[in-house]
Formats: sequence, C-alpha cells, structure tokens
Amino acid sequence: MAEPVALVALALDAALGWPAWLYARVGHPVGAVARVLAAGDARWNAPVPSPAGQRTRDEATAADGLTPAHRRRRRLLGAITLAAAVTMAAGTAWLAGRGLRALLGAPAWIAVALLAWPGLAQRSLDDHVRPVAAALERGDLAAARDAVGRIVGRDVAALDSAGVARAAVESLAESFCDAVAAPLFWLLLLGPAGLWGYKAINTADSLIGHREPRWRAFGWAAARTDDLANLLPARLGGALLCLAGGGGWGVMWRDARRHASPNAGWTEAAMAGALRVRLAGPIAYDGVTSAKPWIGDGRTALGPRDIRRALAIYRRACLSLWLVAGAVAWAR
Repeated sequence: MAEPVALVALALDAALGWPAWLYARVGHPVGAVARVLAAGDARWNAPVPSPAGQRTRDEATAADGLTPAHRRRRRLLGAITLAAAVTMAAGTAWLAGRGLRALLGAPAWIAVALLAWPGLAQRSLDDHVRPVAAALERGDLAAARDAVGRIVGRDVAALDSAGVARAAVESLAESFCDAVAAPLFWLLLLGPAGLWGYKAINTADSLIGHREPRWRAFGWAAARTDDLANLLPARLGGALLCLAGGGGWGVMWRDARRHASPNAGWTEAAMAGALRVRLAGPIAYDGVTSAKPWIGDGRTALGPRDIRRALAIYRRACLSLWLVAGAVAWAR
C-alpha cells in the first residue's frame, strides 16, 4: 500500500477542520493566494480611459466599457495574475513536500498529509450549514438568515424560511465539489501541489471570475480555468451524491445543464434529485432578481428537515471519498 496521504488529510479535516484558534494566529493558506490576486486586481484592473473619438459607437457601448484592445490587454493581465497565484501556491507546496521528504525520509508522508490538510473543507462546510438548520428549528428566522448569509452570495434579508433552507441546501451541494471532491481529486492526481494549485484557481474564480463589467475581462482566465479544473470532479461529485442519496440520477442528467455554471449544476441537480425537491429558481443579487430556472422536481418549500437530510447525504458522500482515497493508496 502506498502512502495514504489523502486519507490522513481527510481524517484530519473531518476531526479538526481548520481550528478557530489556529486561524486567529496564522490565518489560512488561501489568504496568501487572495492577497496575490488582490494585488493584481488593484494594479492591473483599474478603468482604462480611452481618448475621445478613438472608439466606435459599438465599442463605446460595450457592456464592460472597454475597447477590443483594452479587453485583450485586461484578459492577458488577468491571466498573468492567475498564473502568479497558481505558481506561488503549487510551487510552495511542491518545494515544501520535497524539503520534508529530504529532511524526514520515510516518515515524511505524515508531514505531507499535514501540508494537504488545510486544503480540504469537509468539516468547515458541515459546520457552516448545521447552524442554519438549528436556527430554523428554533423558529429564529433572523439567525437563520445570518447563518446562511455566511455561505451564499445572494440577498438574504427578504428570504422566508423556505428560501433560507433552499439556499443552504444549494450551497452545500455546490460546495461539495469546490470544497471536498475537487481538492481531493487533484491531491490524488498530482499530490499537494495539485491540491494547492486547484485552491488557487478556485479562489481566483471566487474573487475575480465574475461576470460584472469590472471583472468580465480581467477574470476571464480565472473563470475558464476553474471550469476546466472542476470538469471531472463535479461530475464525479454528482454521482457520489446520487449514490449517497439513493437516487437522483435522472434529475442530475436532465437538469445539470440548467445551471449557469457548466459544473455546479451536476452536484446541485444530484442533491435535488436525491431529496426529491426543487432548487435554484429566481434569486436576488444586490437587489436585482435573476430568473434562474428550477432544478429538480417536487417541493420548493424546504425546511430544516431537508437541510438535515442533505447533510446526511453529504456526509455519506464524503465517506465515500475516504473509500476512494484508501482504494487509490492501496492500488498504488
């Protein structure tokens, strides 16, 4: 059996998460990636004024306000920023792994597992979703809105209890890929460097990979690279949720592509199918309602019981990833 680095990293994450006392003292490794991305955004993504009369009417009325030349330049600078973040994260992990193996020899794999541990977020996701269910069970809608607002980007102030529950289940399903399945996939494939390279890509997508005018060009590379990095993990994650939930295959195949993301729809549709509910639908961001299509069949009026059921499916899916990690180590 090969070194069970991924299995030990999963166990550490499940047992400890990323402790609050540790975060208070040293932060989280993703924070360093975020600072690189923020520096690139601040330096290279400022508005670029064009001399009067130098743009055609079509160019002047483009959604992002950029000329084609400026748009190409902005895309290039965004790609350079992404490359810097990925190189820093993956390169640091690779060098640390080599250094640990040179220093410690055979037992170094335990330290390498420690290196991978912060890149997984099984425990953190569970810890953030459970309070939403608990608040709804108490009938405390304000606390439930506050809890769900920590994990979603939509407007939560006007959500009723069903909307809060639906948002929590959707975030749990989508984040199963980003927080657990995809980091583990790249850890198994390329080691800690692969995991941290993925985390840099995913962080870039979260921070600059937006469709709003300011980031549409600058974040283009981040968004497209994240789509590519999640292509297989999202589909594998959806399959694991269907297996853990005892169904949902038909809904996943039918509705996965209704999501705006080419990947997030797979795990969200799988969860909707397993729970036999409808997710997504109209959502408000910054006061503007987006008429997103529904995913799944059945009820839209979800409650705390549905969140608990979704958490049970999520935990079984995470356990299945432990089995995958163990099987890969054994096969090697």
